[in-house]
Amino acid sequence: MLMQCSTGFGMLALQGLLANRALAYTTRKAHFRPRAKHVILCYMSGGASHLDTFDPKPKLRELHGKPMPVEILRTQFNNNGNVMATPFDFRRHGQSGIPVSSIFPHVAESADELAVIRSMTSKVNEHAQGNYAFHTAIPFMGYPSAGAWVSYGLGTENENLPGFVVLQSGGSSIPHGGVGLFSNGFLPAENQASIIVGDKKPSVRNIQSRESSTDQRARLDFVKGFDRNFIQRIGGDNDVEAAVRNYETAYLMQSAVPELCDISGESKATRKLYAMDSSDRQAAGYGLQCLLARRLVERGVRFIELSCLNEGIGAGNGPNPWDQHGDLERGHAAMAHQVDQPIGGLIKDLKSRGLLDETLIIWGSEFGRTPFSQGSNGRDHNPYGYSVWLAGGGIKGGTIYGATDEFGYHVTENKCDIYDLWATVLHLMGMDHEELTYRHGGRDLRLTDVHGRVIRDVIA
Repeated sequence: MLMQCSTGFGMLALQGLLANRALAYTTRKAHFRPRAKHVILCYMSGGASHLDTFDPKPKLRELHGKPMPVEILRTQFNNNGNVMATPFDFRRHGQSGIPVSSIFPHVAESADELAVIRSMTSKVNEHAQGNYAFHTAIPFMGYPSAGAWVSYGLGTENENLPGFVVLQSGGSSIPHGGVGLFSNGFLPAENQASIIVGDKKPSVRNIQSRESSTDQRARLDFVKGFDRNFIQRIGGDNDVEAAVRNYETAYLMQSAVPELCDISGESKATRKLYAMDSSDRQAAGYGLQCLLARRLVERGVRFIELSCLNEGIGAGNGPNPWDQHGDLERGHAAMAHQVDQPIGGLIKDLKSRGLLDETLIIWGSEFGRTPFSQGSNGRDHNPYGYSVWLAGGGIKGGTIYGATDEFGYHVTENKCDIYDLWATVLHLMGMDHEELTYRHGGRDLRLTDVHGRVIRDVIA
């Protein structure tokens, strides 16, 4: 019809629209009406202790310093001591009365926005495998990250930026396991994460052009012509087409990323909200990531992951700075101080701008920590029960779901795993986790493998 009407000008207009990447292939239809459009993952690499953050256990104070009254299962280092109470105080906050540790005073102000899941478990007990299990639901490299699955399922709303971004700032590093944690795996290459270092110039490696914009555009068009001919000869290839789109995204990012990272237009009040005026360089650096996360949400990016900083903490374990096998009180207090005000500010800022309802925030780590000490004042890894929380994006705020025993050792109610968590996230994003599949190696693979259930009790 468009070809025959108005001398074909309608078809010309349609071709022009389809040439626009945002309309041609970057947005995809959800399975059903989404509750959230964006995800921000605040990943606490190293294993944040649920016992010292969001799951208080008075029994530990009663038994502090005494032998554990129940069997102790094998731990990572098997240097197990006696019962260890939290060195921090807990108070109830908000109308919901959710208990939050004293090391999170700013997050506690938004307690009524949180759904705390106290019954998470993991199948692994080591950092690299744990990080992969959390990010990809498989404890080995080679599988797509959850961010890649969201990008593949929904695409991006901004033609100038990728659908999956990992933010860093000076002093942050990739958790044990490396960049494979953010990989596209077997999904098309356009779904892998782009790492942006917010306080570094350039913010993305190799993003600066070595030639004029005109020359670069001509060179890309020349290469694109060869790629199109190759694709036609072989009858189409998703991987090659994805690689071509990566070239185009990288070209467009040259102007989009510097504009994203230019926060000179942000007010002093906003900078203060995110702790960017803090004398603590760690908190200011994480605050910058949180602010950039909000700016990415405003620009339509689907999945954003933030990175903890690890310089100057002293008690952590390099890329896993929440890993306090010793001196937990100092290490956890320092790490919480780094992220508390920035995350609290992010929740408040998104809410004030009307963006929290469409943005799902996830706080969590690869496993929890033991109720008994490692040595004298640390905690070992505990995969048998720990906490994560969700906020925004269709979540029922002021909710506690699941429980661990009186020691915080094992889950006793509503046991969950990473498959359930990602099934819930995909559901909130408008995708059925059983329907979001990709054909690879003769199988229709999915993020949740052959597992997973939506945790409906935390959904509003």
